[in-house]
Amino acid sequence: MKTREEFIALFESIDFEKIIDHPNILIAANFWDEERYQAARTCYRFMRTLDDLIDNHKAEHKGIAEEEKDRLKENINQWMGMLHEGKDLTPFSSGLTDTIKRFRIPLWALESFAESMLYDINNDGFATLGDFVQYAGGASVAPASIFVHLAGLQKNDSVYADPPFNVRRTASPCAMFSYFVHIIRDFRKDQLNNLNYFADEVINRYNLTRADLKNIAHGGPVSDGFREMMGEYYMITDGYRISTLKVIDDVCPLLEPRYRLSLEIIFDLYMVVFERIDPGKGTFSTEELNPTPAETRERVRRVIERLK
Repeated sequence: MKTREEFIALFESIDFEKIIDHPNILIAANFWDEERYQAARTCYRFMRTLDDLIDNHKAEHKGIAEEEKDRLKENINQWMGMLHEGKDLTPFSSGLTDTIKRFRIPLWALESFAESMLYDINNDGFATLGDFVQYAGGASVAPASIFVHLAGLQKNDSVYADPPFNVRRTASPCAMFSYFVHIIRDFRKDQLNNLNYFADEVINRYNLTRADLKNIAHGGPVSDGFREMMGEYYMITDGYRISTLKVIDDVCPLLEPRYRLSLEIIFDLYMVVFERIDPGKGTFSTEELNPTPAETRERVRRVIERLK
């Protein structure tokens, strides 16, 4: 069992400037034992590759032409073949299947994530808020479930057993909280990359269009309707925040200190952004909403210091 002093030593070894992809998850997982940390990196590399296949195409081509959809779907299916032993013999595939077996990674999470990527291929955005929430069940809840699963594994000698709680139910509130924070934080960047995560029904409710959102992202004036829309998303996010606090209180007593700490860190790092969101007066710029590496470092230090 690690002490606060040992956690501080681990904290001092982290180079916050170099953590770019999935920064909050990998910062938090730095406090795990090395074996679980590498398992997380393997799983997130797999999911990041699938995500980039779609997002990079949309950023370059302003959407997905019909003739490209079949090719991208085939790419996703090829990557999904890695989940089944013997279908792909590349070193990464072997490492992935070994990780899935040793750490009992739930296949439903990786498959659900892939389903959300297929949704991205077949659909241009979200007609309703319900469509987005369902999509987030794969795009966000699935990766978060892998994190929670790895944090909750019970190790006896060298063998892992499943967590003593429902992983999906535990991960869902925090995943939804972080994802709503994410789409607000990255509003401008996403729009500039031809990505839109705001539901058409909500956009229309405030007499806005997708073109209005694009115009604001490119530096146009932030309208009252846009602020009201962001206010609705902020309130939804706050609801998930409250649910997350309850889940953390319920689950943390079941975790070893280092894994409990990792859950509190990842939640607190999204809280940094949430606290900066100001629907009434904010500009919704990257500079306004994103903490610097130094600010992130300080927030992590505070979480460690208040660890009981």
